[in-house]
Amino acid sequence: MTMKPLILIVEDEAPIVTLLRYNLEREGFRVIEASDGEEALLLAAERKPDLVLLDWMLPLLSGIEVCRRLRRAADSRNVPIIMLTARGEEGDRVRGLNSGADDYVTKPFSPSELVARVRAVLRRARPSTDEETLRYGDLLMDLASHRVKRSDRDIHLGPTEFRLLRHFLEHPGRVFSREQLLDTVWGPDVYVEPRTVDVHIRRLRKALNAEQDDDLIRTVRSAGYALDAAGALA
Repeated sequence: MTMKPLILIVEDEAPIVTLLRYNLEREGFRVIEASDGEEALLLAAERKPDLVLLDWMLPLLSGIEVCRRLRRAADSRNVPIIMLTARGEEGDRVRGLNSGADDYVTKPFSPSELVARVRAVLRRARPSTDEETLRYGDLLMDLASHRVKRSDRDIHLGPTEFRLLRHFLEHPGRVFSREQLLDTVWGPDVYVEPRTVDVHIRRLRKALNAEQDDDLIRTVRSAGYALDAAGALA
């Protein structure tokens, strides 16, 4: 039996730790916690987590310094790190990513999106042992059988909608322009009008969203589309 991934939560705010632990354990992850930077480094060395969720503002050592030290140590050099912080300015994001973080999530956050990002970063880090499913909230895509379910309902998608949804599931919460989606989903050598994306987004929405469901596809005016449930908890 494959051991479930171990997530190290480094966060000094107890309510956030409780929220993260609940959502991660519900999705089958194992969780350990550290409330300051020094404890984080000790736990990372002792337990060798599969991924670190790292707050920026920590006692003793900042998240940025913890990130740098993890990247310098041979045992933790390749451990995926997601920065979790209230600092949402572009300069802060760049600084966090430049320190060695793999992804950057700002508070307040959607627990469903965060879990999906954890899965996405783990997939990129461990492609050879990747599970063949993509998840976001109550949505499940089985890549092996080419099937999609939402709750217990089968979702029937055409080939383009399937590729479109897969791309969104691999990058939850990120906004993609029509041009970016055309390049990635249709391919750079295929000429398709940008408005074609809107048609397929409408088809995808219709397939995914039953009457009582939250709309999982967010339209960002003048920017594009994202997988981002409007009803998700902040």
